[in-house]
Amino acid sequence: MRQAKNMYLLFCGIFLSLLLLPTNALAENVINSGDTAWIFISSGLVLFMMVPGLAMFYAGLVQKRNVLSVFMHCFGITAIVTIIWTLFGYSVAFSEGNEFLGDLSKAFMQGISGDNLSGTIPELAFFIFQMTFAIITPGLIVGAFAERMKFSAVMWFSCIWCVLVYLPITHMVWGPGGYFGNMGVKDFAGGIVVHITAGTAALIAAVLVGKRSGYPEKPMPPHNMTMNLIGTAMLWVGWFGFNGGSALAANGQAAMAIVVTQISPSVAALVWIAIEWVKNGKPSALGFATGAIAGLAAITPAAGWVGPMGAIVIGAVSSLVAYWAATWLKQAMGYDDALDVVGVHGFGGLVGTILVSFFASSALGGSETNFDSVAQLKVQVLAVVATIIYTAIISYIILKVIDVISGLRVSDEVEVNGLDLGEHGEVGYDS
Repeated sequence: MRQAKNMYLLFCGIFLSLLLLPTNALAENVINSGDTAWIFISSGLVLFMMVPGLAMFYAGLVQKRNVLSVFMHCFGITAIVTIIWTLFGYSVAFSEGNEFLGDLSKAFMQGISGDNLSGTIPELAFFIFQMTFAIITPGLIVGAFAERMKFSAVMWFSCIWCVLVYLPITHMVWGPGGYFGNMGVKDFAGGIVVHITAGTAALIAAVLVGKRSGYPEKPMPPHNMTMNLIGTAMLWVGWFGFNGGSALAANGQAAMAIVVTQISPSVAALVWIAIEWVKNGKPSALGFATGAIAGLAAITPAAGWVGPMGAIVIGAVSSLVAYWAATWLKQAMGYDDALDVVGVHGFGGLVGTILVSFFASSALGGSETNFDSVAQLKVQVLAVVATIIYTAIISYIILKVIDVISGLRVSDEVEVNGLDLGEHGEVGYDS
């Protein structure tokens, strides 16, 4: 009887000790099914943002004769970046290396299986989630040169740009031992990695490819705002995975990221149409869609650290800045950023990357205690400036080389008749 009692006490002691262990200790080498399921869902949501979300968003804004070309750009980039990521991109971005590049230890997916863990999820889940980010980033740039760049040039540029710009910046911000990461930069889901790189490259591309024939004298209104709004809705919903999934767990941080991801675009969209209402007398569907995307881009770098009040301010400021950039700045500088990638994504991402320096503080509703906003601001600004300079230089070189070898722009005849027919031999939209 005494032995049974002792065994009972022993089992009780073991059980209680397990309950008192930190959660991380219990989960250290165990796949968390909830976290894993959330990352799988998030991966699907982010891919959904690209195909068909971004494709429909952009296709609704171009002329009817160029709808299919935009879809082909987005689908082509999806395929080619998937191959790059699988062969060596993931390794360069996320393996051990130096401060600027990872090594090739995981090239061809060496050593990556369902049994390898990245935190509480299989490394394969992390692999596919980050792949979707690599896919959509060059996809965003398409809006800058829509309706006038050769399909071959788009594919070559996206391929080389992904290797020379996206992979190094990703490693420096998110990779193990990355330069900006070591500095303490805050970029929760890609304000620097995705939106600032894409916005910078978009500006260089718009300038080098040149203006659309007839721009700005000839009106070029969107051919189908319904399609654009459907694409906007897809992007908005998909952004829950973009930001919420970047917590890499189904936890409180992911929950707050999703909450602020809803708040920021709502505020930004209302601010944009309010400006239009005052200025033009009518709020437009295009303004609502554009403002919403600006707010989504802005909350991206801050989503895991700011609270609802921070999201309201970030949404409002991003809308004001993006509106200024997409209207006054574009007109003043004279570049033809066809679908306002620079103003919406570039400046939107910039606003969020800077403002996270303040609104991450618990004093302003954020999650960070004992937070030095001034020191953080210095880090954020340095990372932003370095990223812009590097991206601009490399993007310029890539585009100039492609232009010399094969040319960037379609012929005047193809541009007039449409890229759908001229580049793909098909009609994408007929009504």
